[in-house]
Amino acid sequence: MAARRGSRFIKPLLYTAGAGAIGTAALYVTLRPRDIPGTEAAAVPPPTYGEGGVFRPPQFPNVKSRDEQIADLKRSGGVVSKVADKAKTWLGGSSTTSPVETVEDEPYDLLIIGGGATGTGIALDAVTRGLKVAMVERDDFSSGTSSKSTKLVHGGVRYLEKAVWNLDYNQYKLVVEALRERRYFLDTAPHLSQWLPIMIPLQKWWQAPYFWVGTKFYDFLAGKENIESSYFLTKSKALDAFPMLKKEGLVGALVYYDGAHNDSRMNVSLAMTAALYGATVVSHLEITSLEKDANGRLCGAKAKDCVAELNGKKAEEFTIKAKGIINATGPFTDSIRKMDDQTVEEIVAPSSGVHVILPGYYSPANMGLIDPNTSDGRVIFFLPWQGNTIAGTTDTACDILQNPVAGEEEIDWILKEVKRYLQPDINVRRGDVLAAWSGIRPLVRDPKAGKTEGLVRNHLVTTSPSGLLTCSGGKWTTYRQMAEETVDEAIKEYGLQPKSLVNPTLVSGTEVKDELPLDGTCQTHRVRLVGAHGYSKTLFINLIQHFGLETDVAKYLCQAYGDRAWTVAALSAPTEQRFPVRGVKISGLYPFIDGEVRYCVRHEYAQTATDVIARRMRLAFLNAQAALEALPKVIDIMSEELNWDAKRKETEWKNSVSYLGSMGLPKNKLALSRKDVEAGHVGKYTDEDYHLYARHGESDPDEEACADLFSMAILLNKTSLDKPDELLESDSKFPKGHNPVVGKDSSVNK
Repeated sequence: MAARRGSRFIKPLLYTAGAGAIGTAALYVTLRPRDIPGTEAAAVPPPTYGEGGVFRPPQFPNVKSRDEQIADLKRSGGVVSKVADKAKTWLGGSSTTSPVETVEDEPYDLLIIGGGATGTGIALDAVTRGLKVAMVERDDFSSGTSSKSTKLVHGGVRYLEKAVWNLDYNQYKLVVEALRERRYFLDTAPHLSQWLPIMIPLQKWWQAPYFWVGTKFYDFLAGKENIESSYFLTKSKALDAFPMLKKEGLVGALVYYDGAHNDSRMNVSLAMTAALYGATVVSHLEITSLEKDANGRLCGAKAKDCVAELNGKKAEEFTIKAKGIINATGPFTDSIRKMDDQTVEEIVAPSSGVHVILPGYYSPANMGLIDPNTSDGRVIFFLPWQGNTIAGTTDTACDILQNPVAGEEEIDWILKEVKRYLQPDINVRRGDVLAAWSGIRPLVRDPKAGKTEGLVRNHLVTTSPSGLLTCSGGKWTTYRQMAEETVDEAIKEYGLQPKSLVNPTLVSGTEVKDELPLDGTCQTHRVRLVGAHGYSKTLFINLIQHFGLETDVAKYLCQAYGDRAWTVAALSAPTEQRFPVRGVKISGLYPFIDGEVRYCVRHEYAQTATDVIARRMRLAFLNAQAALEALPKVIDIMSEELNWDAKRKETEWKNSVSYLGSMGLPKNKLALSRKDVEAGHVGKYTDEDYHLYARHGESDPDEEACADLFSMAILLNKTSLDKPDELLESDSKFPKGHNPVVGKDSSVNK
């Protein structure tokens, strides 16, 4: 009897203790200390002052010059050795008829065509496996799709939702792979990527448990690679975190974490890291044809230097010899495949994704937003980026162009969707759009699959009968995994022999090495990119104290260049002011300075003004008109570095202004000359910008006048004066008046 009474009390206690233990464990898992990328101390401490107060600057390794890289390419085809033979013969010496070849004269193991995220990722993977690698790009690194992303490093919450509801294992696998790669991304380049909380506003109470389960499942799939856990916010807390959010109908919000990054600077860093490890990396070099041996197998390619043409000279073709050729050209994949075989079936179905840039006051500096309930059912992102706000995106069938234009209807659709979830007293104006661009997604169809299977957003690795290896599709987050699979396939296809790197370049500029053996296997998940070794969140303080930079400039340089910010600051001109001491700003609105232009030319292979304003310092993406105003300074500095003549400077002006037209620069600015811009005529016009703000007048600012001005402002915003004088015509293909998104019957899905 006593035993029974005792068990009555013991069992509930045990149940309570068990529930408490489970709850405590769950709480610990949720709130445990995390190893957040970027918060740890730098692997390489900042430079210090030695004996006698002498400053010891970092001694970073340099990449080969562009001319040296091109000479290496020519040497693989025997061009350099043949010229040397002729020179010796003319000088009376004997020719080098010996069949023995040096390592430099041997063909490359791999020639990679394409310098986007995929191409540079493949180059870094292959060269760190001990292979002899060349990578060439017709334009600049990241000049296409890789610079025009949503700037997210994410697994894809919407892909996970589709995977669950459609029981789609491929979508599920894509999410899991992307979540793993997301952490590698943040570990190898902490200066270029960071965690970003993203809010999902809830309009109905039933959405709270639905999205809570979804975000917790998202966290669970990330496993040990996850950093911060998702959480629920009440209505008041949601409005406190995102004050611009519309109050009506809001019941709360869920916040989950994904990554954000500076896409084109990441791309350039991949290329430069590959070059430091020994890859031959050349931009503005176009492949004109592919070469085959007697057995019909690819053995090389012909190329020409596009920079020579920019200088008004004839670009001579030369041959690059390689054991294997990899096609990593994104939307232009089929053009290279047709160089190999004119009859091949196209596998790329291009889709345009338009983004717009709005001023930073449209969103909090450290909180993004995802709207899963747009008018057409698609997802729209609203994210802080580089001090401004990025909104997008559309999904529309399009033609493949080098610099596609974002049309007026697409821009209007995004603005209307943005307006739906902002407070009604926030007027979302067309004139607030600082830049707008269209990026082409290279959606791919497996040529071996049936046509009814549609398109995929993951990647494909295929090989042609002649040996052309093509890596197509995919997304930024999974670039490293794509590269690993491609190099694995290349090693099998071409019979290559990876080997250990005995004395690899010390990318950090010190004796500090990455914690990994480069033993011939894939190690890119641990290879830190250029700039990462000496980066920490307090590095900007050292820069300020040594060079006298402005705080916002120092912070930006550290986030864009990592420990190479020391070199950028050293290349910056004195301001001749008490403070800041160094760093002449390229644009008064943004923290970009003159030293960046010099650094990008000397250390990052920048060859045109567009390379700098678009892919190195991102000004064209942040504010097209500010980029136009900064263009004269950029061209003048590059002219000093590269010895441009007046004709080349004029060519740079025309090409750069044309490019800015694809970034949303109003049409009435495209005809402005350099003299007009230097005279300040960019802001002196009576179009949409003039009417956006209350300006000074001659009358006294009495109460009645102010009331009239306020009424006038309301009237102006209601009329079409907020529209550009000449509307931008889209390069995407969709019926007028329709939403610029992919529908079930769209040709992009056929």
